[in-house]
Amino acid sequence: MFPVELLNLFFITRQPRDEAEEKVPKYDKSVYKRGDLLAVHRILFTHFGIYLGDNRVAHLIPDILPAVSKNQDAIKRAVTNSRLILGVVAKVASVRVDSLEDFAYGAPIIVNLLDKACSCPPFSSEEVARRAEKLLGSITYSLLWHNCEHYAMYCRYGTLASFQTNQFCETFRKTLFSSRSALLVALLGLGTLLYLGSVSPITTLPTLLLPFTLWMAS
Repeated sequence: MFPVELLNLFFITRQPRDEAEEKVPKYDKSVYKRGDLLAVHRILFTHFGIYLGDNRVAHLIPDILPAVSKNQDAIKRAVTNSRLILGVVAKVASVRVDSLEDFAYGAPIIVNLLDKACSCPPFSSEEVARRAEKLLGSITYSLLWHNCEHYAMYCRYGTLASFQTNQFCETFRKTLFSSRSALLVALLGLGTLLYLGSVSPITTLPTLLLPFTLWMAS
């Protein structure tokens, strides 16, 4: 069987949720207004969406299924973890509309989490929702540079930004350009030279230059 057909069979026959047996909590829909920015915390990240009213949330989510299947009934089901992970790897996503329950995936919902953090004032509620609806459909995905937070920030504040991306890059920079990293690279380089048993400009220069650069940048 062709790999695409195997993928279709796998995703179409699976339950809408990987945890289909779990009870889905009920959300008080009167709390949310059209144009609100909704956020739910996951283990490693926070997922964002825009509330459209009538129990509908527009959100950007990685999803491999539209790239391998034309079965609209299957595509409309809640995105499972398997579909999401493969979508991240393949860099394909959709801006889609789901219910509050499918968007939140069992987590508590936080309303307008970024209003105080963002320097730009939010648009009117109707404008936010209109911008969110205008972008529905398939879209290219990037874990750091074009994710659900970028989408939500653009809809509500008109700026393509992600505090999560900024925090990750800052943490990565501090980890990479640290004295500990410089020492580790120097030790690895020295160990490589001793293992090869030969010293030449081709091997010695990078061994000295890389830890020196990291040390000066720390």
